[in-house]
Amino acid sequence: MFKNGRAKGSGEGPRILVVRLSSMGDVIHALPAVATLKHSFPGSVLSWVVQPRWAPLLEGNPYIDRLVPFDRRRLKSWREAWPLLRAQRYDFAVDLQGLVQSAVIASFARSDRIYGFHRTQVREKAAAAFYSNEVRTVGAHVVDSNLELAAAAGASTMLVTFPLPEGAPEGDLPGGDFVLSSPLAGWGGKQWPLEFYRGLARRLNEELGVALVLNGPPARVRELEQVDGAFVHSSGLAGLIHATRRAAAVLGLDSGPAHLAAALAKPGVAIFGPTDPARNGPYGDTFTVLRSPGAATTYERRPEPDASMLRITPDAVFEALKARLQARGRPAGCVSE
Repeated sequence: MFKNGRAKGSGEGPRILVVRLSSMGDVIHALPAVATLKHSFPGSVLSWVVQPRWAPLLEGNPYIDRLVPFDRRRLKSWREAWPLLRAQRYDFAVDLQGLVQSAVIASFARSDRIYGFHRTQVREKAAAAFYSNEVRTVGAHVVDSNLELAAAAGASTMLVTFPLPEGAPEGDLPGGDFVLSSPLAGWGGKQWPLEFYRGLARRLNEELGVALVLNGPPARVRELEQVDGAFVHSSGLAGLIHATRRAAAVLGLDSGPAHLAAALAKPGVAIFGPTDPARNGPYGDTFTVLRSPGAATTYERRPEPDASMLRITPDAVFEALKARLQARGRPAGCVSE
């Protein structure tokens, strides 16, 4: 659909450039804003600059006309992206990343206007120097902030939708119901200790007859195999999407797989520690969020699980998952343990 950067739109409306390079969860959180922009400007041609690693998340997306893969670490990527970005002039660009790198890309693309978050809200303040329009947003969650930025760029109809591909089977999965988790996703401070999954797997199997499936990349299968009683599923992104669609529920962290599950409206439980679930939590009402009341919001990228993650017990997670499995999507708020 996006081969060679060719657009499929009619070109009768404005030409729009969106820059959101990474990561998995952030790309997913940008989907409603992109849908909103495309829907609000009939006949527009919308291009999205994204890292090749996350491009599969955008396959078949009806709101994207052209995909521009960009990997700053590869010189070849710079050479390939440059003519695609310079081939036409954009009426405006929207930088949903807030980094100097993403702002520079929007500037290189010869955009008449560049919309970005206010310098007090971007990750790198210098990025705001490239914007013609700085937007101060008030939304608590990043999805809502992205929608506000789209509105500032002229979008008039908000679409809270997450068009995602079907995925593809990779590896084996249990035949019956299972809870899917990706324990190794995200940086160390946001992870739940791997040994905690053993007790959870045992209770899910013995009391509910539900398997615990641990998903991870092939290179880290041996780590997951340390969890007795769990079913190990190794896959890439397409396999993760397929497994998430099949799962009865999902156990997540503040990482891409949990945001994928929330975007697909799967029931689940998310364990949070040093990051703020109000801003970065699963979007919507299908997840229960567990966070220790003493957890400090630091966003410090430590290699080991934050102390607040250790205070969330396997029993607490089991009870929250049990409630979600029984209710299958009944709204629940953030609870403390």
